[in-house]
Amino acid sequence: MARIPGEGLAKGLAVTMRHMLRKSETQQYPEVHPDLPARSRGVIALVEENCTVCMLCARECPDWCIYIDSHKETLPAPEGGRPRARNVLDRFAIDFSLCMYCGICIEVCPFDALFWSPEFEYAEYDIRDLLHEKDRLGEWAATVPPPPAHEVGAESPKELSAGSRPAPAHRTAPPAPVKGPAEGASAAQDTAQETSRETAQRTEQDTAREAVRRPAAEPASGPESRPRREPPRAMRDIRSIRPPGSLPKNAGPSPEKKDGPEGER
Repeated sequence: MARIPGEGLAKGLAVTMRHMLRKSETQQYPEVHPDLPARSRGVIALVEENCTVCMLCARECPDWCIYIDSHKETLPAPEGGRPRARNVLDRFAIDFSLCMYCGICIEVCPFDALFWSPEFEYAEYDIRDLLHEKDRLGEWAATVPPPPAHEVGAESPKELSAGSRPAPAHRTAPPAPVKGPAEGASAAQDTAQETSRETAQRTEQDTAREAVRRPAAEPASGPESRPRREPPRAMRDIRSIRPPGSLPKNAGPSPEKKDGPEGER
């Protein structure tokens, strides 16, 4: 098909005229702030009270833009206990000129000390001023939006259910009944009889076990059952000690030679 000269120009002018006649929607920033999503990744906020200086966020950060300093502090020992040491946070800084907003530090934090804040107005004229300390990060924690509500019929969080659960009552042993003199004496006699009965049963069981373990024909252990010592042999029965290396003499007759192949072997 032959193209009409100036067709593309006409289409472009039509789009321009369409937008010129349409009412424009301009957001008057900074007077009017944009409506951002609730979980937009603006800046990382810190809740200093929840940080235990476990260093997981600093170790897992792929850009190594988190700097943490701390010292140990010994707590006084409670009554009947021993003193304990804890880590005290001295410095928590994030260099946002290196941060790539991956969110790994927020995911690995086991004590919910780091959160996403929708704040984004922290631009600086100097890149070195993008290193923010824990005071500035703590100010951004107030801008963190609350978590979304649970669905209808969903279970409540375990933290809330555990906090609203009443404390278990301490169980106390029931008081022992008070017995009179006659009842106490009869109870003591019954206890003594049961104890003697159990002792007799245990003795019979032990005797039966020993009888099973003992062999049937066990020799008596008296002095008469012991074997007597043999009298000393005569000197003629004692063979003379041969010197080392000499062969013993064959005193008996030589064996007869057998006929056949067996005798030749």
